[in-house]
Amino acid sequence: MSLIKPSGRKGPVSGKPAARRNDNNRIYGCPLPLIFWYPPPSRVRSLLGLLGLTTTRVETPHIDAIFDAPTRSVWVADRHGATILWRRGFFGKGDLSRSEPSWLARQINSRRAGGSRLTSEEMTAKRRAERKQFKIDRARAIAAVAAEAEAVFEAEGRVVVPALSGPSIPSAATWKPAPVEADPPDTPATPQDDVLEDEEPPEDLEHLQLTLPEAFFLLWNLDCLTVTDPHTNELLPVQQIWIAFQAAHLAPALYVSPKSTPVLQLDNPFLINYIVYHHYRSLGWVVRGGIKFCVDYMLYKRGPVFNHAEFSVVVCPVYEDPADQQASSVNLHHASPFPWSWLSTINRVNSQVYKTLILAYVTIPARSRISPDVLTSPACLQHYSVREVTVRRFIPARMRD
Repeated sequence: MSLIKPSGRKGPVSGKPAARRNDNNRIYGCPLPLIFWYPPPSRVRSLLGLLGLTTTRVETPHIDAIFDAPTRSVWVADRHGATILWRRGFFGKGDLSRSEPSWLARQINSRRAGGSRLTSEEMTAKRRAERKQFKIDRARAIAAVAAEAEAVFEAEGRVVVPALSGPSIPSAATWKPAPVEADPPDTPATPQDDVLEDEEPPEDLEHLQLTLPEAFFLLWNLDCLTVTDPHTNELLPVQQIWIAFQAAHLAPALYVSPKSTPVLQLDNPFLINYIVYHHYRSLGWVVRGGIKFCVDYMLYKRGPVFNHAEFSVVVCPVYEDPADQQASSVNLHHASPFPWSWLSTINRVNSQVYKTLILAYVTIPARSRISPDVLTSPACLQHYSVREVTVRRFIPARMRD
């Protein structure tokens, strides 16, 4: 990834005050759920440093989750654990929210008619409403200038070209939303206000939903997640979870329970997606879903609250033996050659939002060389490989030189 250069926008998200950026640096400062505790400087620490030893302590949170095979996801119902996973690495999404699990905060803000700190979804709704109002005000100002020009032509016979800019036409730099009128200070408090103060907070009905690659990365690489069987409420070992995640992508007739061993395949969709997810997470990128931009993954340098995504990733499986694709019962997405019209469309969509498109080719080993029995353990990942191809759209106006 060191040879890949982003094609567009850098820096923090525009329009964000410095105080809010400082809060984000404090709240989302940990890139992973693990926390490293460094003891204060001392002679013992200095001596251990000379010997190549350290007294640094690693704190690993232990978060309980439930495997849900029908939705191919893992649920974290504990609010504290969900907050840790989101604020330390941006793992998962709230099932009742756009990304950050903020359903409870939105409910409290709606009861109070606006809170002191808006959630990310409320900020997005506010910006969209202001953008819509700006377009309406600008259209009204242009219509007023045009009507004034017509009145001058009817009265004096003089042709006046309506101006599309000027003091009377609002622009994105000068327009400001109208201030909200506050209630008079002498308005007596209504009984409803007292009820809201004494009312209990609503029950949190939201849970954090992890994709299968996210969940396995947390439990296998970081050892901070434990997954429970929803039928027996028993903790599942890593090997059973590995098999269950693969079986969730098979036909329902082949999947019985997390403890069963179905017929595993080398081209399982979970394997292909996890390999790409693990690849970029290991390189330090924050990996999020990219369905909004018609891709598989989005790569963030620090996270969605700091910067926009710099790269868009499309996962492209490649069979080492083409005969395996003909005999496979799995219809992998993008396994067959895609037309240039599709590639041009995807590339244009991502170029318009200043993102570099990456095609991540995952080579699937041949069945004649690898036995399917190796799929019962994560050790099978050593037989797969990832290659990256960067695709850039040629824009004559930007690339004249």
